[in-house]
Amino acid sequence: MPTLDKCSWPFALLVTSMLILIAPKICSNSKIRYYGCYVCYVFYVSLIPMLLSPYFLLRARDITNLLLVGKILKNLNKFIGIKWTVRNEHILSKNRGAVITANHQSIFDILGMFNMWETMGMCTAIAKKELLYVPPFGPAAWLAGLVYIDRRNPKSALQTLKSNTRLIRQFKAKLWVFPEGTRNKTGEQLLTFKKGAFRLAIDTKGPIIPVVFSPYYFINGRDRTFERGEIIISVLEEIPTDGLKPEDTDDLMRRTHDLMSKEYEKLKKEVEGKCRREISFERT
Repeated sequence: MPTLDKCSWPFALLVTSMLILIAPKICSNSKIRYYGCYVCYVFYVSLIPMLLSPYFLLRARDITNLLLVGKILKNLNKFIGIKWTVRNEHILSKNRGAVITANHQSIFDILGMFNMWETMGMCTAIAKKELLYVPPFGPAAWLAGLVYIDRRNPKSALQTLKSNTRLIRQFKAKLWVFPEGTRNKTGEQLLTFKKGAFRLAIDTKGPIIPVVFSPYYFINGRDRTFERGEIIISVLEEIPTDGLKPEDTDDLMRRTHDLMSKEYEKLKKEVEGKCRREISFERT
């Protein structure tokens, strides 16, 4: 049986990569696109950090590594077919430490982050500890500066967050957190928030920057369809934490949840109206 010699492996990997990359772009069958887009996403989000690992080893745990990853992986958007429209992006560009709180609906939220990473500058994100043990992405992302927490152990998770306060205070970095704690699979309304992000913001005196993603109206997990579409990302005005104490955590969390929920409802109505107009246009 013929085998690939050592020189053939890079070529085989290149060909495989190109096929996986262009398949979602050229395929017209929505169900095939559905699986193709997910495969493309998972493949490249694993491949790129793995290839960059030797570079990360030279700068282990330096969060500027993630800026490089973002610059490369944001190009996936043009192949998968997601258009990101960011409103009030200038709020993210300020050179100061902050806690970014965003709603979480899909693994493609990460592409939205990559799309804004150059604007955010010094930034890292919180991820569940289980991902650390998913090679090659988990270990490579850890080397790049991603922060893992144990969601099943609130005390441990809070301690991990506290151990990274220097990123906000000393390096003026932004820490991206999904305060719902898990993906919101229904998308009807925002899930209840966890306290960690808000306690961290109070401890570091860094502002909360709420970020709201509109619903993925063009992805239907039940019917396994994945059309091309647009996600609106609305960046809300920062919420200052100066003068707040630990006992104000619940109030800060509630205020942030209320603001993000109202914005999410507005975006949901907007994209639902856009979807109806597109269907009406297709029928005429």
